[in-house]
Amino acid sequence: MFTPRIRPCCSRQNIVHTPQQASLQQQRLRQQSTTANSDVIFEDGEGSVLEDQVLATSRSNSAYTSPPPEAALRSAKLAALHARLSLPKRLPLQTMARTLVDGSADEDTRVNNTSLAQLGSSILSYHVSEYLLCKYPRLPMAVLFAANHAYSGPKTLQLVAREWGVETAAAPGAEVDPGYLQFAKLVPGTIVSSEGETTRPDKYATYRRGLSSRVVYDDEFGDVVKKTTSVAASVPTESAYSNFVRALIGAISLHAGRPAAKEFIDSHILSRHLEMSSLFAFKEPVRELARLCQREGFEHPVARMLSETGRHSRTPVFVVGIFSGSDKLGEGSGPSLGEARTRASIAALKAWYLYSPGRDVRVPSEMEAENAREWTPVHIDVGEIVH
Repeated sequence: MFTPRIRPCCSRQNIVHTPQQASLQQQRLRQQSTTANSDVIFEDGEGSVLEDQVLATSRSNSAYTSPPPEAALRSAKLAALHARLSLPKRLPLQTMARTLVDGSADEDTRVNNTSLAQLGSSILSYHVSEYLLCKYPRLPMAVLFAANHAYSGPKTLQLVAREWGVETAAAPGAEVDPGYLQFAKLVPGTIVSSEGETTRPDKYATYRRGLSSRVVYDDEFGDVVKKTTSVAASVPTESAYSNFVRALIGAISLHAGRPAAKEFIDSHILSRHLEMSSLFAFKEPVRELARLCQREGFEHPVARMLSETGRHSRTPVFVVGIFSGSDKLGEGSGPSLGEARTRASIAALKAWYLYSPGRDVRVPSEMEAENAREWTPVHIDVGEIVH
């Protein structure tokens, strides 16, 4: 009678000490044959194959280069992420697992997050843009691009995903837990070039890109759109994280509807604090303020010194106010009268451009909700000062 050979528990443990040994062990698991040989090890002599050998055998025959859909139902990590983000119950774990598979990990668009990321990018861009345009209707276009990038740019989305507790897999594969973000990582030392074929019709022009051109031809951040001919062999970590967040928004919209996606964006993206005044950079604030007063029919701005201290010391301080008639537009202090006048002009311009109807300003997407109250038009400004 054949007696299965039983090894001690300690000898069945495969302890890996180095990354090279881990890579070799991973290759062995992927290449295991489905046919059992005479050296099969049974658990406690009961004739059952070890669980890790069964999983390795099934995964080696998988038709997927990423985790199969049924693996998402067994992933505790994926279920914990779903619960941690309070995602709608209508969003299945299989779809959520798909949002964690980047196009560089699996080229099959039916199982990666490429299409979901495109949908989520459009939804995210729309809601962030309408929020900024309705809350700050006088923002200059350059500041609007910067604010949009600060709320929904790749660096911000990567930070958001890391705060959610999303971790990356060492390498993509069918045996990886679906709760990990999978993508082909860049080799250390790889130089990421910003040059390449673009979608702009004036790509060979030598003149500078203007704001009007950026609005028409560039993306929502005012950056040049690159042409993509095929799936990238490897992507930066920042791109993989941002694509995951966009894909998750797209998945929520498909399974739970646009209101759920908007609520998710409000909770995780637009709820973050952004100091809008720090995004401004004026080249000639005194001249721009004079042009603004002329356009709006205000009296010509005049600088008046309000107070001073230490005029003949090493650290003098002058406080200057900018007045249009009897109305004070701004106030600034500096070590000289010229510097204080410039800062006062900047304060007056920021006060104008950062006008807001209030914290609870309505946006057009609110009309998509059932039984929405009647729409009240928002303030539309004539635009920024053009030099």
